[in-house]
Amino acid sequence: MSGPQCCSNPPTLNPSSGAGHVEKLGGLKAYVSGPSDSKLAILLVSDVFGFEAPNLRMVADKVAAAGYYVVVPDFLNGDPYVPDDANRPLRVWIKDHAPDKGCEDAKTIIAALKSKGLTAIGAAGFCWGGMVVVKLAGCNDIQAAVLLHPGPISNHDINAVKVPIAILGAEVDNYFPPEELKKCGELLSSKPELESFVKMYPGVAHGWTVRYNAEEESAVKRAEEAHEDMLNWFAKHVK
Repeated sequence: MSGPQCCSNPPTLNPSSGAGHVEKLGGLKAYVSGPSDSKLAILLVSDVFGFEAPNLRMVADKVAAAGYYVVVPDFLNGDPYVPDDANRPLRVWIKDHAPDKGCEDAKTIIAALKSKGLTAIGAAGFCWGGMVVVKLAGCNDIQAAVLLHPGPISNHDINAVKVPIAILGAEVDNYFPPEELKKCGELLSSKPELESFVKMYPGVAHGWTVRYNAEEESAVKRAEEAHEDMLNWFAKHVK
């Protein structure tokens, strides 16, 4: 087994990382990458460490290279989770960054994208971001959703999903264990009118798609498999 449990090993944040740039969008700072004349947008929602994580921006650039206008907003408002802060454990931090609030902020970003002429929008969320995107998938603001090793999500959120959704889960995950992934798959399969894709990746842990060591070839390969599945889902449903 390999890959970190997401909240125990923070990335080294770098505001200058990535091939794109940072601009204000919908009232928030956002990392933007990809062709500005594209009509197809992908919204990426970060994990608890925020939009300055280099691996996340690398994923954004990869999605942008497929022809999408990619936006990674700072939904945490410059306040990423700091594991070493004993006065603010994750359960306290999350109260200041509720996924419901993230979803409302995402709707503002989506409105800003539509005002720029984007006609189809997909959304993917990593860990904390997955908790945001599953709520967004219960609205009609996006065309497709992807959850990558999300945090805890409720049956209510899954039952409310209205758009094609893919859930990519880890074999080792304290936050979203395989039995929860299986339960979500069963709930989604009971809705034949809704396209869904649920996959458990063996030999990886929570956070493996953005929290990998770029110098570890096997870790990169496992992350890239999930990235490819995400891109295939968007290619099918965001057009």
